[in-house]
Amino acid sequence: MAKCDEGYLCDVCGQDVPELTDSDMYLRYVVGMLDPEVLHTTPERHIRCNPVLAQYIVAPDFAPVVVEGPFDKRTLDPAYVAEQEGLVTRGWRRLNEVAKSEIPIIQYPLPEVLNEIARRSAHS
Repeated sequence: MAKCDEGYLCDVCGQDVPELTDSDMYLRYVVGMLDPEVLHTTPERHIRCNPVLAQYIVAPDFAPVVVEGPFDKRTLDPAYVAEQEGLVTRGWRRLNEVAKSEIPIIQYPLPEVLNEIARRSAHS
């Protein structure tokens, strides 16, 4: 099978990332951590294969992820943790919404991220 026919393989575990809702790359894009111009060159991984980011998803339908060590959210500033939980959880919910729709990829990000992308492109 040609490499392009394989789909997206996780850069961490090597398994297929079959669903948009499992995609760390698209979650980071939706929340503004990844510029749209680099989507095609960014390695893919499962959300759970990036536990440092996954730990910030706080939702009843997402089993909590615990990180041990210096990036454990339990050891970080509570205000920062609350901000990240809000952003990443909203991003994960948005990812689940867009997976059920037929909107173009450029419209996947959260509204504030879309506004920032538009602002940057207006100034370039």
